[in-house]
Amino acid sequence: MAAHGRSALRDLFDESPTPHIAHPPRTHHRDFYVATDGSFRESGGGLGAVIETRDGTRVARIATTDTSPDNNVAEYRALHLGLDVLAARAPRDACVGVLIDHDALASNVNSTILATNHPDGKPPRPVSVPSATRYHWRGIQARLNGFGEVRAARIDSDQNPAHPLANTPEHYQHVNREPERCVLPETPEPTAGEFPPPSRADRNGGSGRASD
Repeated sequence: MAAHGRSALRDLFDESPTPHIAHPPRTHHRDFYVATDGSFRESGGGLGAVIETRDGTRVARIATTDTSPDNNVAEYRALHLGLDVLAARAPRDACVGVLIDHDALASNVNSTILATNHPDGKPPRPVSVPSATRYHWRGIQARLNGFGEVRAARIDSDQNPAHPLANTPEHYQHVNREPERCVLPETPEPTAGEFPPPSRADRNGGSGRASD
């Protein structure tokens, strides 16, 4: 359960690894958090997304049916959808935490972010996306570049609040009728004495968009 005045998604983000990017506590103060998931079935799958502010205010939930050719494509479509919805409700300078239960996608998101700071625009690891996702990946890249800061955390599927929305979207159609909200998180109070766990310490001492 999230602490009072904190987002449940933020708690998940804080406790999850962010591939290729150091994770010191000062990076936890994202303005918005978006969790996405995609599912695939022969009979039809779905896409789900949950968006919250840092202080726990729900911005949006989405549950929609989808006909992705496989689960990998569904994951990319879900993230594209979630970022599109967030972009319509958040300022351009927003700091965003993305929560994904797909290893390759989380890695690709963070590698793309790190590439923006590389002198040659090179990611730390090659970015390879399924061919059927190429248009969605382009849309994802455009959204990533449209926010002030973004980084992705890898969470377990059973912790992903978007998972049931994507897996049984027909049971969650009511979430799509929730009133649209354009909200800003409360300004965080300064905190002192926070230290990152050793596994997430900023060992490289780097600076810039992807490591501050």
